[in-house]
Amino acid sequence: MHSLASLKAVLGAVIVPAALMLVAAPASAVKVGAHYGPEGPTNANSCSNSVSAGYAHCLAHFRTDAWARDRRPVAHGQKVSSATLGNDGAYDPSFLRSAYATPSAGGVGQTVAIVDAYDDPNAESDMAHYRSFFGLSACTTANGCFRKVNQSGAASPLPSHNSGWGQEISLDLDMVSAICESCHVVLVEASSNSMANLGASVNTAVKLGANVVTNSYGGSEYSSETSDTTSYFDHPGVAITAATGDSGYGVEFPAAAPTVTAVGGTSLYQETNSGTRDATEEAWSGAGSGCSSYEPQQAWQLAVVTEYTLTGCYKRMIADVSADANPNTGVWVYDTYGGNSGFEIFGGTSASTQIVGAVFALAGNAPGGSGEATAYPYSHIAALNYVHVGSNGKCGTYLCDAADSEHFNGPTGLGTPNGVAAFTGTPPAPPTSVPSAPQSLTAKAGNGQVALSWTAPSSTGGATSVTYELFRGTSPGGETATPIATGVSGTSFTDKGLSNGTTYYYTVKAVNSLGAGEASGEASATPASAPSAPLSLTASTASGTGVALKWSAPASSGGSAVTSYVVYRSTLSGRESAYGTVSCTASTCSATDTGTRSRTVYYYTVAAVNAIGTGPQSNQASAKAK
Repeated sequence: MHSLASLKAVLGAVIVPAALMLVAAPASAVKVGAHYGPEGPTNANSCSNSVSAGYAHCLAHFRTDAWARDRRPVAHGQKVSSATLGNDGAYDPSFLRSAYATPSAGGVGQTVAIVDAYDDPNAESDMAHYRSFFGLSACTTANGCFRKVNQSGAASPLPSHNSGWGQEISLDLDMVSAICESCHVVLVEASSNSMANLGASVNTAVKLGANVVTNSYGGSEYSSETSDTTSYFDHPGVAITAATGDSGYGVEFPAAAPTVTAVGGTSLYQETNSGTRDATEEAWSGAGSGCSSYEPQQAWQLAVVTEYTLTGCYKRMIADVSADANPNTGVWVYDTYGGNSGFEIFGGTSASTQIVGAVFALAGNAPGGSGEATAYPYSHIAALNYVHVGSNGKCGTYLCDAADSEHFNGPTGLGTPNGVAAFTGTPPAPPTSVPSAPQSLTAKAGNGQVALSWTAPSSTGGATSVTYELFRGTSPGGETATPIATGVSGTSFTDKGLSNGTTYYYTVKAVNSLGAGEASGEASATPASAPSAPLSLTASTASGTGVALKWSAPASSGGSAVTSYVVYRSTLSGRESAYGTVSCTASTCSATDTGTRSRTVYYYTVAAVNAIGTGPQSNQASAKAK
């Protein structure tokens, strides 16, 4: 048997066998600082998901793999290693504030109420340790910053203790502390995890003067939930956030309530804690999303989610916004109740819900207004980080696939916080001029389509957000005066239904309420399809070692030049799998497979590759190796 190195010399870049790929992280998940153990990272629910209709489970998850259990963060003021994600494997307040561009100051006079079930007797002391360890100011009962009450608003009697919900409480308190250091915090502990008791706790939180009420729990939808929405979760002027769930595609309540900001989840890869965002984000596969079975659609959502008719969803769509939730890109939490030893790595849409709730508080909204805070981000979509990558299921639409929409998707909604501008009810200021030209327009060809992307203009003309118009032509400078698309809110667009082999030219303009600005620079691309199958593959015993292969180029290159071929091989007929690649652009190609066992029969097919992708496989050929 020859080495992989000898195979590479003969066949080109070797494709790693699937058996070896099983121990590596998925390519889409390999990021700077991410760690994958020998068996991959694992996590567990803090609360059981098995609850009846009308009851809720908490949505905290904690890492259980050995690598994560051995991590410990370094304290504020000490050097953070760049060898792992965040602060030795998870994010601390400095990383989260950097990722979401939130100010370190702000939140003075704001009260965030956290609603959870049951009691955590160590809640205040655990939060105090977290805040002290990471250099945050104290928030205690003694200094008037912290208050813990039962669902009636009294300091006693408190509910019975529960270690699972205790972990949820620690996560919630620590995430609000991380984002809004100056906020006052009220922890309202419901007597049980029934939606009635949790809802009554929300009402109590509002009566106590909360500007924001966060809810890191959920349960399956039920037919009477619209009545509970009205009874418990409809408080105009108070921002109410709720987690969308951690089981992938599917809807939970109270996140489905249209009066609640439904918070989905991402996988966050923030490289530094310098105060500047240098992050990428993907939709977390565990985040909940979808179309409610009972809750009505809202005008503010339809105004943005224009593709809704493609899904048949005429109800409330989830989520609205999102933040980091993947336990594998998790956050540090300090918890000592129920046998827990201190710092652990947590995730779940519990984390993202508290982050977004704290950002609402940083935005400085005053309670008692008439507007629904849920609608605020829909008026400021340009002030969010839209997420284009990842999915949480196979629903076939943007309700589970972040790549299937231009500006809204189910798992992450409109995107993640980029400062606080998207979380205020203040109307956008009128612009003073049209925008400048968008920058860096690029065009990438596909099969019958061209994917366009660009960056925002250097000036919006004073508007808080802009939309875009796309123009297309078939000759340089020949774009039509009538746009092919208008009202595009994101900085990407896929032009579909095009003719392969035709070169298309594009420009884009930014638009505010005063009109369209100058056109961007031009970009072009030629759609094409993958090549057809290579022709006349033959295999013969090599004169030296191995098997000699020969084939002809495909009848059709798909409109884009063939650059290489994938070789498929097996010792069983019809079971060929990708084995290696051959770089060849000639009309006739050949290669010798020397990584063989002598006197063994091998079966082969080949497939052509161009800039669009890999085409179908050729005829089969076989030979006995020398």
